[in-house]
Amino acid sequence: MKKQNRRGFLSKSAALTGGAALAAGRPASALSYRRTDGANDRIRLGVIGCGGRGRGNLRQFLKIEEIQCAAICDVDQAQMDRTQSEILDPAGQKAEFRTQDFRRLLDRKDLDAVLVATPDHWHAIPTVMACEAGMDVYVEKPLSLNIHEGRVMVDAARKHGRVVQMGTQQRSAPHYTDAVDYVKSGKLGKIRLVRAWAYLDWKGEMPAHPDASPPPGVDYDLWLGPAPERPFNLNRFHFSFRWYWDYSGGLMTDWGAHMIDIANWAMDVKAPRSAVSVGGKFGYPRDAMETPDTQQVIWEFDDFSMVWEHALGVGRGPEAREHGVQFHGNDGVLVVDRNGWEVHSETDKIDKPVREFRSRGKPRHNIRGRGAYHLGHVRNFVDCMRSRERPRSDVEIGHDSMIACHLGNMAFRLGRRVQWDPEREKVVGDPEAERLVRTSYRKPWRL
Repeated sequence: MKKQNRRGFLSKSAALTGGAALAAGRPASALSYRRTDGANDRIRLGVIGCGGRGRGNLRQFLKIEEIQCAAICDVDQAQMDRTQSEILDPAGQKAEFRTQDFRRLLDRKDLDAVLVATPDHWHAIPTVMACEAGMDVYVEKPLSLNIHEGRVMVDAARKHGRVVQMGTQQRSAPHYTDAVDYVKSGKLGKIRLVRAWAYLDWKGEMPAHPDASPPPGVDYDLWLGPAPERPFNLNRFHFSFRWYWDYSGGLMTDWGAHMIDIANWAMDVKAPRSAVSVGGKFGYPRDAMETPDTQQVIWEFDDFSMVWEHALGVGRGPEAREHGVQFHGNDGVLVVDRNGWEVHSETDKIDKPVREFRSRGKPRHNIRGRGAYHLGHVRNFVDCMRSRERPRSDVEIGHDSMIACHLGNMAFRLGRRVQWDPEREKVVGDPEAERLVRTSYRKPWRL
């Protein structure tokens, strides 16, 4: 008798065991079929990208008892070695399968989900292929390298009935939920301005490095993948890839993915109608980065405006905080960051109705144990694998939050205002800007 792969068997048994999930109009997962059949309840996970963020995410996954890391993948053999020795060995697990080529991992029929924690230019293709292979996906932020990739990722998740969660763990932090609920309560009055920022004093100048040969054990051609062919350079590799347009969008997409997501959530919006941006390499004009170390963006919405600010090498941002989101209403101002939130009352310099709220504000709610909501975000993904509900940072929520970030960078790079149609997801009247909605892939890669 020919041996069937697990997902093939489970798919064939859907008519008999699909039950509740199908009746609710949701696609039943491989995991839900296993539970119905009484098979073991382990969730078999594959990891694509074993760098610092991949290891950090995997550490959280392994705190969930039913997770088994069955396969790991990285173009750098040393990163896989570290993942086994630093994360899997202490957890009493051993990856059954290791590969430098993520396609070989996705060929396996015994995986339920994959964690995609690659450099940003490698988020879209593995996510889409995993959806096509019937796997659920936890993909790190920022969701995509450009707007087009994000839309394709959303469409793939919907077409194949997959749970896809973006790693914006703030969505699973109770204090962010409380702050968002307060904004939506109307107690701040009419909100006319939203401000978000990231001022990071731990990142300074990045000296230039000469081109060199890739380190032993690295498949550099596969690391480049769809990105333009270039000689290996240490500055473009591992963590610092994010400062180069070929692979990422700088701090605008790195931290903007977190902060703009909270702004969108509280204001209940999809995307802006236009973006304008200024900035440059003002702090470190001679360093090796391409993306700006200082940048401001203004986005236009129907009845409010939103501002982004970032700076590398300095740490005192608005509200004397390194990062945060500020909602400025007629009657009060709410400020939230990863450590807590508070409300400031407005002033009484002009004649307007005096409300009890405006005279007292709301003291800061400090929180402890920031790492707990990272685990909560991973737990939400695992729970949704069972229920087939959409997770807190569903792929479409992630896509919407990234549109503003990408538009901000497009406006910066073009040096002019970019107008956007949120309903059609199209640039308005600017063919050059429209070309930046997607990027050309190096052959043979395609999306």
